[in-house]
Amino acid sequence: MNKPLMLLTNLSLTNFILPRSPHCAIAKPNLRRVGNPLRTRGSNLHDMERVWCIYVCSACGGVVTAWSYHGSDMPVSEYFPESEQISIDIPEKPRGFLQQALECLHVPAGLVMLSASAVDAMLKAKGYSDGSLYKRIEKAAIDHAITKEMAEWAHDVRLDANDQRHADEDADMPTREDAVRIFEFARALAEFMFVLPSRVQRGLASRQPQPA
Repeated sequence: MNKPLMLLTNLSLTNFILPRSPHCAIAKPNLRRVGNPLRTRGSNLHDMERVWCIYVCSACGGVVTAWSYHGSDMPVSEYFPESEQISIDIPEKPRGFLQQALECLHVPAGLVMLSASAVDAMLKAKGYSDGSLYKRIEKAAIDHAITKEMAEWAHDVRLDANDQRHADEDADMPTREDAVRIFEFARALAEFMFVLPSRVQRGLASRQPQPA
């Protein structure tokens, strides 16, 4: 998984600069350093010393840790958690919806609509175009394109983004918890329908004897 560009070159500044928070995905987060740098070294005498700093997102309270070799004025080597990226094994349209959803975790109504749009696009990519979203999910389960449990999960998360699309006056606004559950379903569906099969194909291809 590729990390997004880090705009901060070292740990010596007060703020760790990333395009988005790895936790809430808010753009240009205020990740402020807390406490003093921590120095660590492995048990091997040849291990190089690492300097760690801790940063807190002012929007969601999520913690980001980053480290560099030798000192805080050295380039950052890694940070945790990494900002998530959507797999390129997913077709372009549903991947685009999922990537936008990932960047919209702090906007529940938008997250619901984008996640449902991703599910819709994934089903269409597999040839399921007719009927409501639920009907197509059920048909995919009957055809064993997805598991019966995934179809049940779709009902459980109440994948009802049409309420948001049509601004139904009687529809409640989704909570962040509800929206995240729908996004997790959409992401799992993409993993099952596209990412895992591609990974299996690559694994099988790697076992084939290479031409001389």
